[in-house]
Amino acid sequence: MEPEVYIDGCLYPKSKAKISVYDHGLLYGDGIFEGIRVYSGRIFRFKEHIDRLYESAKAIRLRIPLSREELEQAVVDTVKANGMKDAYIRLVVTRGAGDLGIDPKKCSVGSVIIIVDKIKLYDEKLYQQGIAIITASTRRISPDMISQRVKSLNYLNSITAKMEADLAGVPESLMLNADGYVCECSADNIFIVRHGELLTPSPEFPILLGITRAVVMGIAAKKGLSVRELPLTLCDVYVADECFLTGTGAELIPVISVDGREIGNGKPGPVAGMLLEEFRTLRNSEGASLFD
Repeated sequence: MEPEVYIDGCLYPKSKAKISVYDHGLLYGDGIFEGIRVYSGRIFRFKEHIDRLYESAKAIRLRIPLSREELEQAVVDTVKANGMKDAYIRLVVTRGAGDLGIDPKKCSVGSVIIIVDKIKLYDEKLYQQGIAIITASTRRISPDMISQRVKSLNYLNSITAKMEADLAGVPESLMLNADGYVCECSADNIFIVRHGELLTPSPEFPILLGITRAVVMGIAAKKGLSVRELPLTLCDVYVADECFLTGTGAELIPVISVDGREIGNGKPGPVAGMLLEEFRTLRNSEGASLFD
């Protein structure tokens, strides 16, 4: 049975789910989205994701054509309609159909799309073995151009960096800003462990303030780890004792080499292992199941 996709109030089988070719989300990447996980029938950090969606919409003056309560209910109903207790939700709001110019005023009403399906970015063995990454030559777009805090449909900056990873035969690439400071990977936030401290790029750098990033920082603090946000260089990453990435799709994945340089002893470290275990315990128990 194929997934049911919500589009503007109606459910369609995946093979029949369509939008207008004049939708500015398609033509110009004019829209926003959230990736959300369902674990054991529970939508993980639902409030935080919806908060960020509405903040992104406000930042680009995009009117979501549903109230918050209506949107949340539409997501819940779509999850239930698909009957998946473990799933990935892609919640998309586009500017809607307009003409062939870029003027958003020509789009009469935004369009809401909710996809509920499976996702698997990494084989489970890689969470035990770790992954290699490279540094992309593609630099993160400066926040005085487009803010990375807006989770927009225009992902070409990240896609270009991901292509570099593909060409290098690794699953992910690290992106720097114009001054050479570490920002994030093409689709994940980055952390390092150095002398017992958990370090990650600070918010003033062009990074997405990831939901999983915040959860992991909270877990680390409760476990008594020192957690600091600060400017990081490639040298800091190269000499780190541990390195790992976080994201809604990736969860928490250890990194064992960067640009061919071994991180720590070349194996996933104890801090990453502990945080991954704690994260998975939390994700499976937080909140009530939609299917109870």
